[in-house]
Amino acid sequence: MSKITLFGYAKTTKAIAKRFGPATFFDDKVVVPHKDDEGNRLFPPSLFDPQRSNIEIPSPGFPPNHPLIQKAKNLISEYDLFLSNRFNSQFSILNPQFTIWISGTNGKTTTTQMVTHLLKDRGAICGGNIGVPLAQMDQNSPIWVLETSSFTLHYTKYAKPNLYILLPITPDHLAWHGGKERYISAKLSPLDKMEEGEAIILPKEFANYPTNGFKIGYSSYIELANYFGIDTDRVNFEGAFLLDAILALSVSKILFDEIDYDKINSFKLDPHRQEKIVDNMGRLWINDSKATNIDATIQALVPYRDKRILLILGGDDKGVDLTPLFCALESYNVAIFAIGKNSKKIAELSNRYNIECHIEKRIDNAVASINKLLDKNSVALLSPAAASLDQFSSYVERGEVFKDLIRSF
Repeated sequence: MSKITLFGYAKTTKAIAKRFGPATFFDDKVVVPHKDDEGNRLFPPSLFDPQRSNIEIPSPGFPPNHPLIQKAKNLISEYDLFLSNRFNSQFSILNPQFTIWISGTNGKTTTTQMVTHLLKDRGAICGGNIGVPLAQMDQNSPIWVLETSSFTLHYTKYAKPNLYILLPITPDHLAWHGGKERYISAKLSPLDKMEEGEAIILPKEFANYPTNGFKIGYSSYIELANYFGIDTDRVNFEGAFLLDAILALSVSKILFDEIDYDKINSFKLDPHRQEKIVDNMGRLWINDSKATNIDATIQALVPYRDKRILLILGGDDKGVDLTPLFCALESYNVAIFAIGKNSKKIAELSNRYNIECHIEKRIDNAVASINKLLDKNSVALLSPAAASLDQFSSYVERGEVFKDLIRSF
């Protein structure tokens, strides 16, 4: 059997080691070589010898400029290992009958969950970036629905989907990829390997990208719904989730010629994604803590265009240009309550765009201020357009703190 070398001691690589190990890991946190409880050998990166390794698989978020990546001679992704047929005999891998890859900047998780919900009775299971490594997925399941990150796509050389769903692309992870063009290139890379008869649903701006697959371009959920004969009035989702639902129904239509409105409407959204909370005074608060980039926040605003919006914004934006968000905010009746690391930056942009802004710095201060202003004709929206790690352990903690503060009224 070929020797597998794993870069990064993380969830995906640990799952591979459990499946085929013991394995050899190289990780930046390792100083002294040692073995873990599973018998895996852990080494510092400086001891990696590419001549003693047949296959190198990085944890998906492992940066491409890392010295280990630069030295590797046989680098592949977990997708290549499990989905390309190249390694089946070496590792006794049984490929699923059909794979659906779902990528894009925002909405990957929800769309993946919705597709799996619709196809569950057909044996579909989900994994990938959604939290289940491919090494832990049931090989006997006929349909794998995979949330697929740009990190994974960057490292994937051989594997391809049978059906590819690409949500809209906006700037994200640009430093990791080395610029916008490389980020987009990673998202479009599955098209290079797709074959005749394999469908691709993608934003119309990329519809001219060459591929042997069958492209279905869209510029809006309405255009996509019209193409597949979907009645949007019968779909009980709004904002960005309406596009997710239409994409999921489109997959069901392509594969099984079905449009099941009752089943898609029975889908329950995860917490912290435009989660509606009505307080004891009948006022509406929206927990959209998972909105960690500007496009997610822009989409969260759409359902409340006719209301006064009291928006909690801010955190660690990782240096992203927030100008597109403020251009969008100009068309809303909005007041911003800035929290987190980029509060000053938000205040400066608010002043430039003549948008009301209160520098609160902390979420408890923001909620207290909004509590004095919120009524039944307005909405309080936590949609930070930034990561949470400057003040919280995760977007989940940020959302839970927000909900706990509301419960105190």
